[in-house]
Amino acid sequence: MIVGAAIIRDGRVLACARSAPPEVAGMYEFPGGKVEPGESETAALARECAEELAVRVEIGDRVGRDVRMAHGRSVLKVYTARLLHDDQPKALEHLAMRWLSAAELDTVTWLPADVPIVAALRPLLLAAP
Repeated sequence: MIVGAAIIRDGRVLACARSAPPEVAGMYEFPGGKVEPGESETAALARECAEELAVRVEIGDRVGRDVRMAHGRSVLKVYTARLLHDDQPKALEHLAMRWLSAAELDTVTWLPADVPIVAALRPLLLAAP
């Protein structure tokens, strides 16, 4: 199981550019990673956000559907998230980060697994206060 965070702030979502492996470097994704044995999905997501971005987050609702990963061995589940304590994300493991509005979602190249999530996220961003 892979979990991802759609971190939303001020009607924008955080998109992170992969640094590796080479075939996907520069493509954008939602931060996150593998759920470890005995770990809940939300605990894994909070841990991954701390490791990858040095931020604390509050995990919200699921976004979109389960997405089967390219090799078919795992499933991606994405949750909304909110930054806590005015934390500012740092690109510790990514090449770059961008805050994207609903209108800007198509200005980056997303990893194939994240594309269906982006579509489901658009109405949430448009509805954000």
